[in-house]
Amino acid sequence: QVQLVESGGALVQHGGSLRLSCAASGRTIKYAMAWFRQAPGKEREFVGFITWTGGTTVYADSVKGRSTISRDRAKNTLYLQMNNLNSQDTAVYYCAASITNRADKREDTYTYWGQGTQVTVSS
Repeated sequence: QVQLVESGGALVQHGGSLRLSCAASGRTIKYAMAWFRQAPGKEREFVGFITWTGGTTVYADSVKGRSTISRDRAKNTLYLQMNNLNSQDTAVYYCAASITNRADKREDTYTYWGQGTQVTVSS
């Protein structure tokens, strides 16, 4: 069994930056991990994923160019650095982990999910 725990969510000002973390425990995640988010009243959406080696990262257009996903395999931890935040980034952010070689934008690719961390951007 794998547990994913996100942290780092906060209230930040428009234009600010934030780094989210997702610590995995239970077993080493040797497959892709991803970030998703869900804004109030909206469906959960893909933010980005990173492969096990970290050699490939893919981002949603909405965060591309101002976000970086990374992982520390030794610490079994995933990160999301977001810059130039705006009100549309306000959401609960979830990390997710795959247990297969698939890595894409689909939610059903990922088996394990965290409980989420709230990010609120004030104008």
